[in-house]
Amino acid sequence: MLIGEVARRSGVSARMLRHYESLGLVRPSERTGSGYREYAAEDIRRIFHIESLRSLGLSLREIGLALDDPGFAPAALVGDLVHRTRERIAAETELLRRLDRIRAADPGDWEDVLQVVALLQGLGSASAGTRQRAALASVGGVPVEALVEAALSESDPYVAGALRWALARSDADGAGPLLARGLRSPVAAVRERAVQALAELPGPEATEGLRVALAAPDARVRGHAAVALGGRGEADAVPELVEMIVAGRNDTDAADALGVLAADATAADRLATALTDRIARPATPPSARGRLTQALAGIPGPAATRTLTELSRDTDRAVAGTAVYLLRLRESR
Repeated sequence: MLIGEVARRSGVSARMLRHYESLGLVRPSERTGSGYREYAAEDIRRIFHIESLRSLGLSLREIGLALDDPGFAPAALVGDLVHRTRERIAAETELLRRLDRIRAADPGDWEDVLQVVALLQGLGSASAGTRQRAALASVGGVPVEALVEAALSESDPYVAGALRWALARSDADGAGPLLARGLRSPVAAVRERAVQALAELPGPEATEGLRVALAAPDARVRGHAAVALGGRGEADAVPELVEMIVAGRNDTDAADALGVLAADATAADRLATALTDRIARPATPPSARGRLTQALAGIPGPAATRTLTELSRDTDRAVAGTAVYLLRLRESR
């Protein structure tokens, strides 16, 4: 079979067949009387073998080794192809994600495109300083998805703070649900970053995410959520805030949040009762009773005053002394 007929039947161009011949991959077995290449049935089979191996991503050099070296191990080569293919897919996936983010930024011209690309590259830089500068410059210039991803993966506290600042000034309603997904991460650090970012976002979406975080198994996540919700006037946070004071976990911020919740007389009386009940439990250790007594300082109203008066006669001298001091402060006001 002449080269033109082989090309027509195999779908491999005559030019490529000549290239295969120059590399020694296929050598026509015969020549016509006029000197034209003539391919035998075995040559045709080899061409199809070459094309099959090319479809797997093998180079022509690798194909030559695979077909001609009796000791060639296909398993090792296939394993290498799998690894290279996964790397290529990962690179293409990252490119697609970056293109989607550029499109989401709705650039008006190529200058806008280049600005978004520069900011995205900055957020992914190995330099913490570069990431921080990119975060501070990214408000309105980077899609919220990119900011959320950066915030959930950032371990440097200064860069993380800049990213939370940028998120709080971006599309907060769009960021809230994305951060809430971070609360379901199997990585504890990611869950904590998610709730910290939610705590700085305004709006109902963020508040709803914080309510979800309030039921998290992580004490640190619950603590961040409770303090943020308390600062927003959400009474659901009270039980966790009280437990934080008992455990000595960020108890100062927890007490401050209770003070915010005690904005009216009814709420103040309820909080004073909650603290009093916790102090009165036999299982409450002395150190916790002391912190709970201190928390009463931020609770106005007669119920808190009555509790402090009773505690001023407590058998625990530290608790009694704290109560006396707080009562004097109230009288001086």
